[in-house]
Amino acid sequence: MLYYYNTAPQKFSLSLRNLLQTKPKNALSATDRLLHYSCQLRMPFQLTIQRPVEIEGFGLHTAVPCHLRLTPAPADTGIVFRRVDLDNFEIEAHVGNVARVSYATSLMKQGVLLSTTEHILAALYSCGVDNVYVELDALEVPILDGSAKPFIDLLARAGTRRLRRLRRYIRVLKPLEFADGDRRIGIYPAEEFRVHCFVNYDHPAVGPQEVELVVDRDSFCRELASARTFGFVKDFAGLKAMGLIRGGSLENAIVLDDRMILNPPLRFPDEFGRHKALDLIGDLALVGRPLQARIVAHKAGHALHTQLVTRLLADRSLWTETTDGHVPASAPSGVSVSISAASRF
Repeated sequence: MLYYYNTAPQKFSLSLRNLLQTKPKNALSATDRLLHYSCQLRMPFQLTIQRPVEIEGFGLHTAVPCHLRLTPAPADTGIVFRRVDLDNFEIEAHVGNVARVSYATSLMKQGVLLSTTEHILAALYSCGVDNVYVELDALEVPILDGSAKPFIDLLARAGTRRLRRLRRYIRVLKPLEFADGDRRIGIYPAEEFRVHCFVNYDHPAVGPQEVELVVDRDSFCRELASARTFGFVKDFAGLKAMGLIRGGSLENAIVLDDRMILNPPLRFPDEFGRHKALDLIGDLALVGRPLQARIVAHKAGHALHTQLVTRLLADRSLWTETTDGHVPASAPSGVSVSISAASRF
């Protein structure tokens, strides 16, 4: 079944009273200020977080404990990971730093590795956080409950703050598509950021699942954030032999044997498809800018996702950079934008 979601324009924690109160010398009239604000809504500004926040957990593949801390960053910083256990060594969240994409997306710079970045990147990207430092004291982002919801909760505590720099979008102008066997992926021109994800697992509890939605902070929090990663018991021996899933458990993944789900209930009937859409968004964040495009992924995975980003950025005829946002994405300077931690779970 195809699940299709359209979201209403975002609401901001700003009242007209705030706009119209206390008028300093030489200030704009109330009407001019409202017109000026409406102009800002058409030209969104970059966001960072308002205050540092932190969380602890352990890696899905390494089982190594990790303390993760988000801190504000200035305009045009982007999303930057810092290995605080290695003298604050920085790894930019950019496809040029992708190292491995087999069972998670890993980044590497000058031999320094960072693994399993897709869930936190999906949360940051969907919530419009353009600039932030992600500090870690280990080589793998903690898996937490296997979804992006703990990171959404973290961002709700952090708040967001508008910066005095326009957000720059990558607007796709021409289609790009390619395939690897029966796996396909493509990116197409669109006025908004939209993803379409199809998966099909030969398992009685999964089968074909298809999800499409316009992605913004509201739709992501409501429809995708709490969808968990998953694994099949038949694959575990091989993965463990490769040194993977050492930290996997029934608490941080949906686990399936040959017939059934071992740790029900599901958070959504199509949780598998939704989680794959979450992973797709996290990998698309490696483009380094908000996208105005529609992405269609058919049985794709991390490898095809990151190949798409690499090929897109390599061909400058396929896209242009613009500051023209089609929907509101920020509030006036110094005013926080609310990120709700609510979801269907």
